[in-house]
Amino acid sequence: MMTGNVVVVGSLNMDVVVKTSRFPVEGETILGEEVHFVPGGKGANQAVAAARLGVRTTMLGAVGEDAFGQTLLQSLHGSGVEVGHVKQVGGTATGIASIMLAPADNSIVVVPGANGTVTAADVQASEHVIAEADIVLVQLEIPMEAVESAVEAAWKHGVPVILNPAPARSLPKQLLGKAAYITPNRSELQTLTGVDLSSRPLEEAVDALLDMGPGCVVATLGAEGAAWKQRGGRLTMQQSYPVSVVDTTGAGDAFNGGLASCLAMGRSLADSVGYAVRVSALAVTKFGAQDGMPTREEVERFHTNVGEAAT
Repeated sequence: MMTGNVVVVGSLNMDVVVKTSRFPVEGETILGEEVHFVPGGKGANQAVAAARLGVRTTMLGAVGEDAFGQTLLQSLHGSGVEVGHVKQVGGTATGIASIMLAPADNSIVVVPGANGTVTAADVQASEHVIAEADIVLVQLEIPMEAVESAVEAAWKHGVPVILNPAPARSLPKQLLGKAAYITPNRSELQTLTGVDLSSRPLEEAVDALLDMGPGCVVATLGAEGAAWKQRGGRLTMQQSYPVSVVDTTGAGDAFNGGLASCLAMGRSLADSVGYAVRVSALAVTKFGAQDGMPTREEVERFHTNVGEAAT
């Protein structure tokens, strides 16, 4: 039985994933090992993550009237995501993400396509859906006017917003001030604050971002886990777990979907961050951003097997 209600406003892409032994250097051509067409997009990935964890999840976004768009809608529906508020746009291709996957990491180039057609009016047309949510989750792969409209609608109805600032860009203070949670990775945290994390402590950057207005910063730290701090609070670390890494593509999206789902179910921030780290750890053990998203049962079993690892 589902508890909690998450609304995700964001992107839907078809990921074209090329596996290779290493990244090419500038001007170099190398042979890839294999290619896969995998449903993705940060918004869609996060929606699948939340839905598989047992919360009611609704996706707001756009796809083209093409084969990729139909595949993405079917994939979301198959994972339990409500797709009635995803518009289908004629004459515009569905978004594409070109992903190069090497053993140690990945690189991504996104072509927005239909994602670029999401407007403030589209979001406003679904305001009633946002009003009924427990958590609204947004990213930055759709036009800023749509992001701002979603955050404004959530603020109007007293619904907490998780802002995943990816890809990183300068954000208006008014928007940041209406985000209950912001979830940057190291690179995004550095871009948003200008604090060089190679030479400055993490907490300095976290404090700088808190000064911009969000209620809480939850920084994702890859294999190191996560750190969070609320305004006036203390920096708290949540360690990750040793796992066999297969594909890191959806790790951040798994974290955000896990955080949103746990908060939507009424759990504490500490519990929710720990839960999100476990979701992310499990996600990287499988190939494909959406296919790798674990179920609630898998996360609970993993928790039982490894126990807590918090500091």
